[in-house]
Amino acid sequence: MKMIISPAKKMRTDTDTYPVRSVPVLLDRTRRIMDYMKALTYPEAKKLWKCNDKIAKENFERFRCMDLTKCLTPAIISYVGIQYQYMAPGVFSKSELEYTEAHLNILSGFYGVLRPFDGVTPYRLEMQAKACVEQAKDLYEFWGDIIYHCVMQGNDDRTVINLASKEYSRCVEQYLTDQDIFITCVFGELSGGKVIQKGTQAKMARGEMVRYMAAHQVEKTEELKQFSGLGYAFDAERSGEREYVFLK
Repeated sequence: MKMIISPAKKMRTDTDTYPVRSVPVLLDRTRRIMDYMKALTYPEAKKLWKCNDKIAKENFERFRCMDLTKCLTPAIISYVGIQYQYMAPGVFSKSELEYTEAHLNILSGFYGVLRPFDGVTPYRLEMQAKACVEQAKDLYEFWGDIIYHCVMQGNDDRTVINLASKEYSRCVEQYLTDQDIFITCVFGELSGGKVIQKGTQAKMARGEMVRYMAAHQVEKTEELKQFSGLGYAFDAERSGEREYVFLK
Protein backbone atom coordinates (compact mmCIF):
# COMPACT_ATOMS: atom_id res chain seq x y z
CA MET A 1 0.00 0.00 0.00
CA LYS A 2 1.15 3.48 -0.88
CA MET A 3 -0.42 6.85 -0.16
CA ILE A 4 0.01 9.95 -2.27
CA ILE A 5 -0.21 13.56 -1.14
CA SER A 6 0.29 16.96 -2.75
CA PRO A 7 3.21 19.26 -2.01
CA ALA A 8 2.71 22.78 -0.59
CA LYS A 9 3.61 26.13 -2.13
CA LYS A 10 5.47 27.29 0.97
CA MET A 11 8.76 25.59 1.78
CA ARG A 12 11.53 25.92 4.33
CA THR A 13 15.09 24.81 4.85
CA ASP A 14 15.65 22.63 7.92
CA THR A 15 18.89 20.70 8.13
CA ASP A 16 18.60 19.90 11.85
CA THR A 17 15.34 18.08 12.61
CA TYR A 18 15.97 14.94 10.53
CA PRO A 19 18.86 13.85 8.32
CA VAL A 20 18.50 13.46 4.58
CA ARG A 21 18.61 9.72 3.81
CA SER A 22 18.10 9.52 0.06
CA VAL A 23 18.21 11.25 -3.30
CA PRO A 24 15.00 11.91 -5.29
CA VAL A 25 14.59 9.04 -7.74
CA LEU A 26 13.84 11.32 -10.70
CA LEU A 27 16.58 13.87 -10.05
CA ASP A 28 17.91 13.70 -13.63
CA ARG A 29 14.56 14.92 -14.94
CA THR A 30 14.43 17.56 -12.19
CA ARG A 31 17.74 18.93 -13.49
CA ARG A 32 16.19 19.33 -16.91
CA ILE A 33 13.29 21.32 -15.45
CA MET A 34 15.76 23.41 -13.44
CA ASP A 35 17.72 24.27 -16.58
CA TYR A 36 14.47 25.33 -18.28
CA MET A 37 13.52 27.54 -15.31
CA LYS A 38 16.97 29.14 -15.13
CA ALA A 39 16.72 30.10 -18.79
CA LEU A 40 13.48 32.07 -18.27
CA THR A 41 13.49 35.84 -17.96
CA TYR A 42 11.91 37.32 -14.85
CA PRO A 43 8.68 38.32 -16.67
CA GLU A 44 8.41 34.82 -18.17
CA ALA A 45 8.90 33.16 -14.77
CA LYS A 46 6.39 35.45 -13.06
CA LYS A 47 3.81 34.71 -15.75
CA LEU A 48 4.38 30.98 -15.24
CA TRP A 49 3.98 31.24 -11.46
CA LYS A 50 0.98 33.62 -11.54
CA CYS A 51 2.02 35.29 -8.30
CA ASN A 52 2.89 38.71 -6.90
CA ASP A 53 6.27 40.43 -7.24
CA LYS A 54 7.51 39.49 -3.77
CA ILE A 55 6.99 35.77 -4.31
CA ALA A 56 8.22 35.92 -7.91
CA LYS A 57 11.46 37.69 -6.97
CA GLU A 58 12.15 35.22 -4.15
CA ASN A 59 11.66 32.20 -6.39
CA PHE A 60 13.44 33.69 -9.39
CA GLU A 61 16.47 34.10 -7.14
CA ARG A 62 16.05 30.57 -5.80
CA PHE A 63 16.29 29.12 -9.28
CA ARG A 64 19.13 31.43 -10.29
CA CYS A 65 21.27 30.14 -7.40
CA MET A 66 19.84 26.63 -7.19
CA ASP A 67 22.06 23.68 -6.32
CA LEU A 68 20.24 20.34 -6.06
CA THR A 69 22.99 18.79 -3.93
CA LYS A 70 23.60 21.28 -1.10
CA CYS A 71 21.75 22.51 2.01
CA LEU A 72 18.95 19.98 1.53
CA THR A 73 15.90 19.31 3.70
CA PRO A 74 14.04 15.98 4.02
CA ALA A 75 10.91 16.36 1.88
CA ILE A 76 8.51 15.48 4.70
CA ILE A 77 9.50 18.56 6.69
CA SER A 78 10.37 20.88 3.81
CA TYR A 79 6.74 21.73 3.01
CA VAL A 80 4.85 23.95 5.44
CA GLY A 81 1.30 24.01 4.07
CA ILE A 82 -1.86 23.18 6.01
CA GLN A 83 -1.76 19.45 5.26
CA TYR A 84 1.78 19.22 6.63
CA GLN A 85 0.93 21.23 9.72
CA TYR A 86 -1.80 18.75 10.60
CA MET A 87 0.38 15.80 9.71
CA ALA A 88 3.00 17.21 12.12
CA PRO A 89 5.91 14.98 11.01
CA GLY A 90 8.30 16.87 13.29
CA VAL A 91 6.88 15.02 16.30
CA PHE A 92 6.51 11.56 14.73
CA SER A 93 7.81 8.60 16.68
CA LYS A 94 10.50 6.37 15.18
CA SER A 95 7.90 3.80 14.11
CA GLU A 96 5.72 6.49 12.53
CA LEU A 97 8.68 7.85 10.56
CA GLU A 98 9.56 4.34 9.39
CA TYR A 99 5.95 3.81 8.31
CA THR A 100 5.85 6.99 6.25
CA GLU A 101 9.22 6.17 4.71
CA ALA A 102 7.77 2.87 3.49
CA HIS A 103 4.33 4.10 2.42
CA LEU A 104 4.25 7.84 1.67
CA ASN A 105 4.87 9.49 -1.70
CA ILE A 106 4.79 13.27 -2.16
CA LEU A 107 3.96 14.24 -5.74
CA SER A 108 5.74 17.29 -7.15
CA GLY A 109 5.79 19.26 -10.37
CA PHE A 110 9.53 19.78 -9.93
CA TYR A 111 10.72 16.48 -8.43
CA GLY A 112 8.03 14.15 -9.76
CA VAL A 113 7.86 11.78 -6.79
CA LEU A 114 9.47 12.26 -3.38
CA ARG A 115 9.97 9.86 -0.51
CA PRO A 116 9.85 11.40 2.98
CA PHE A 117 13.62 11.55 3.49
CA ASP A 118 14.66 12.56 -0.02
CA GLY A 119 16.71 15.74 0.15
CA VAL A 120 15.08 18.75 -1.54
CA THR A 121 15.69 22.45 -2.00
CA PRO A 122 12.97 25.13 -1.89
CA TYR A 123 11.28 25.84 -5.24
CA ARG A 124 7.99 27.02 -6.67
CA LEU A 125 6.48 25.07 -9.55
CA GLU A 126 2.96 23.71 -9.54
CA MET A 127 2.09 20.66 -11.59
CA GLN A 128 -0.46 22.60 -13.65
CA ALA A 129 2.09 25.26 -14.67
CA LYS A 130 2.46 25.63 -18.44
CA ALA A 131 6.18 24.86 -18.36
CA CYS A 132 7.15 23.77 -21.87
CA VAL A 133 10.20 21.74 -20.91
CA GLU A 134 11.84 20.10 -23.95
CA GLN A 135 8.85 20.84 -26.21
CA ALA A 136 6.34 19.31 -23.81
CA LYS A 137 3.19 21.44 -23.68
CA ASP A 138 3.12 21.29 -19.87
CA LEU A 139 4.45 19.33 -16.90
CA TYR A 140 1.79 16.64 -17.23
CA GLU A 141 3.16 15.81 -20.65
CA PHE A 142 6.77 16.11 -19.48
CA TRP A 143 6.25 13.59 -16.67
CA GLY A 144 3.87 11.34 -18.61
CA ASP A 145 3.39 7.98 -16.84
CA ILE A 146 6.72 8.16 -15.00
CA ILE A 147 5.16 9.32 -11.71
CA TYR A 148 2.61 6.51 -11.85
CA HIS A 149 5.30 3.86 -12.33
CA CYS A 150 7.40 5.29 -9.47
CA VAL A 151 4.42 5.12 -7.09
CA MET A 152 3.70 1.54 -8.11
CA GLN A 153 7.30 0.36 -7.86
CA GLY A 154 7.56 -1.97 -4.86
CA ASN A 155 3.82 -1.57 -4.22
CA ASP A 156 3.09 -5.29 -3.98
CA ASP A 157 -0.68 -5.10 -3.51
CA ARG A 158 -0.95 -2.24 -6.06
CA THR A 159 -3.11 -0.22 -3.65
CA VAL A 160 -2.88 3.57 -3.58
CA ILE A 161 -4.62 5.73 -0.99
CA ASN A 162 -5.25 9.07 -2.67
CA LEU A 163 -4.85 12.01 -0.30
CA ALA A 164 -3.75 14.39 -3.04
CA SER A 165 -5.60 17.19 -4.82
CA LYS A 166 -6.96 16.54 -8.32
CA GLU A 167 -4.10 18.60 -9.77
CA TYR A 168 -1.64 15.96 -8.55
CA SER A 169 -3.68 12.77 -8.32
CA ARG A 170 -4.32 12.82 -12.09
CA CYS A 171 -0.59 12.09 -12.58
CA VAL A 172 -1.32 8.62 -11.20
CA GLU A 173 -5.03 8.13 -11.79
CA GLN A 174 -5.01 8.48 -15.58
CA TYR A 175 -2.55 5.59 -15.94
CA LEU A 176 -4.24 3.06 -13.63
CA THR A 177 -4.71 -0.50 -14.85
CA ASP A 178 -7.34 -3.08 -13.96
CA GLN A 179 -4.88 -4.57 -11.46
CA ASP A 180 -4.59 -1.32 -9.48
CA ILE A 181 -6.69 -0.33 -6.47
CA PHE A 182 -7.01 3.46 -6.19
CA ILE A 183 -9.02 4.75 -3.22
CA THR A 184 -9.74 8.46 -2.92
CA CYS A 185 -10.56 9.83 0.53
CA VAL A 186 -13.18 12.57 0.50
CA PHE A 187 -13.59 14.76 3.58
CA GLY A 188 -16.74 16.83 3.47
CA GLU A 189 -20.00 18.04 4.91
CA LEU A 190 -23.59 17.58 3.80
CA SER A 191 -25.27 20.56 2.19
CA GLY A 192 -28.62 20.18 0.51
CA GLY A 193 -28.16 16.42 0.50
CA LYS A 194 -24.82 16.67 -1.33
CA VAL A 195 -21.30 16.09 -0.06
CA ILE A 196 -19.37 19.36 -0.21
CA GLN A 197 -15.60 19.24 0.21
CA LYS A 198 -13.98 22.54 1.23
CA GLY A 199 -10.33 23.10 0.32
CA THR A 200 -8.86 24.12 3.67
CA GLN A 201 -10.85 21.58 5.67
CA ALA A 202 -9.88 18.81 3.24
CA LYS A 203 -6.17 19.70 3.51
CA MET A 204 -6.40 19.55 7.30
CA ALA A 205 -8.11 16.17 7.18
CA ARG A 206 -5.64 14.72 4.69
CA GLY A 207 -2.80 15.61 7.02
CA GLU A 208 -4.66 14.04 9.94
CA MET A 209 -5.24 10.89 7.87
CA VAL A 210 -1.51 10.50 7.16
CA ARG A 211 -0.88 10.92 10.86
CA TYR A 212 -3.58 8.36 11.70
CA MET A 213 -2.19 5.82 9.25
CA ALA A 214 1.32 6.23 10.63
CA ALA A 215 0.20 6.05 14.27
CA HIS A 216 -1.86 2.89 13.66
CA GLN A 217 0.55 1.35 11.14
CA VAL A 218 -2.33 0.86 8.71
CA GLU A 219 -1.80 -1.96 6.20
CA LYS A 220 -5.39 -2.75 5.16
CA THR A 221 -7.88 -0.42 3.51
CA GLU A 222 -10.61 -1.45 5.95
CA GLU A 223 -8.61 0.15 8.76
CA LEU A 224 -9.04 3.56 7.14
CA LYS A 225 -12.74 3.47 7.96
CA GLN A 226 -11.95 3.84 11.66
CA PHE A 227 -10.52 7.33 11.13
CA SER A 228 -12.24 9.93 13.33
CA GLY A 229 -9.86 12.89 13.30
CA LEU A 230 -11.25 16.45 13.36
CA GLY A 231 -14.74 15.11 13.98
CA TYR A 232 -15.02 13.15 10.74
CA ALA A 233 -16.65 9.73 10.51
CA PHE A 234 -16.79 7.20 7.70
CA ASP A 235 -20.08 7.25 5.80
CA ALA A 236 -20.69 3.78 4.41
CA GLU A 237 -23.86 4.80 2.56
CA ARG A 238 -22.11 7.46 0.46
CA SER A 239 -18.86 5.55 0.02
CA GLY A 240 -17.92 3.02 -2.61
CA GLU A 241 -15.10 0.61 -3.37
CA ARG A 242 -12.93 3.38 -4.81
CA GLU A 243 -14.12 6.37 -2.79
CA TYR A 244 -14.19 6.57 1.00
CA VAL A 245 -16.36 9.45 2.20
CA PHE A 246 -15.86 10.94 5.65
CA LEU A 247 -18.39 13.46 6.94
CA LYS A 248 -18.47 15.85 9.86
